[in-house]
Amino acid sequence: MKLIIEADGGSRGNPGISGAGAVVIDAATGKILREISEAVGIATNNVAEYTALVLALEAAFEIDPAASVMVRMDSKLVVEQMSGRWKIKHPDMMALGSKVQKLIASKDVEFVWIPREQNGLADALANKAMDYSGAPIASAVEFNLAEPSSIRAPRPSTGATTTLILVRHGRTALTESRKISGGDGENPDLSELGRQDAREVAEELAKFGHSGNFAYLSAPTAIVHSPIARAQQTAQAIANRVSLPMVSSNDLSEIGFGDWDGLTNEEVFTAHEQQYNAWRGSFEVAPPGGESLKDFDARVRKAFDSILANYSGQTVVVVAHVMPIRALLRLANDAQVAGFWRTNIGPASISIARYWGLEAAEVICTNSTAHLSS
Repeated sequence: MKLIIEADGGSRGNPGISGAGAVVIDAATGKILREISEAVGIATNNVAEYTALVLALEAAFEIDPAASVMVRMDSKLVVEQMSGRWKIKHPDMMALGSKVQKLIASKDVEFVWIPREQNGLADALANKAMDYSGAPIASAVEFNLAEPSSIRAPRPSTGATTTLILVRHGRTALTESRKISGGDGENPDLSELGRQDAREVAEELAKFGHSGNFAYLSAPTAIVHSPIARAQQTAQAIANRVSLPMVSSNDLSEIGFGDWDGLTNEEVFTAHEQQYNAWRGSFEVAPPGGESLKDFDARVRKAFDSILANYSGQTVVVVAHVMPIRALLRLANDAQVAGFWRTNIGPASISIARYWGLEAAEVICTNSTAHLSS
């Protein structure tokens, strides 16, 4: 088949309430085979336009995987970038552009610019999506995209906002049996439930930047993960879903529990009561053969510095463990030692913090698990 796509996106506020609209047309008959009108969330015009293109291409190749496709859009930016004549520089566009390139790989797809007045149907469908999207997401109403949202917060001198989406790995057999599982003991794979956790958190992350509860945040551009099996497997499930590069960081490994690894809390207390009591609440005492919070904190800070250096201004998924996530949130909250244990971090949960270098930070959420079915 020869198919024609007409696609458009819009944003009321740029960024603001956004919508994507598109039609898929049979070139031979002129018949409209598919209409698309979908709310994008809080986003820019360009994100909405790219989202419309992605949705339309997915629909076209669902109709006929071997179709020859002509894409007609009034966005010169999208047409020129997808034709390879302009470079994609913005992180949000890079992620969406990469998704488009994967959709059209080995396909016969042509991109054509058209004047706005010739793209009226797609424009109307995009506006319909914005009209029916309702009020902005409650958490985005007072959200400041460029600076800390609180009016009390000092304005950082750096303009680069680095967002970390902190994801704990899915469940393992040790998690399910409530046994201590650190970075220096048994290295279990995800359990069956853990693999389900990983798939579900991946689906949630695929919505970032265009729909769902975190539509107002930029889509991620990379995944940095602990090399420990359960974290790496969770990161791989996310990478498979959102088509992002993975980078392993040893400094994001879970804290070492030494001789206590594989035991329950009750077993540790019974067999090592004196050491256990000295360890609880301490920054410098380590379990026998394990790692102190002081040493652990130093290496997580190395991971944090590396992420800021390599991904400044971007949104990064960090797949790790309870303690590294608590350490990164502690940095964001400028908390004391107690910050290492005062936040609950469940399996496959999402926590989000934004950082302006080392000057300022803002916590968006902690331990979000609404995306999990079990």
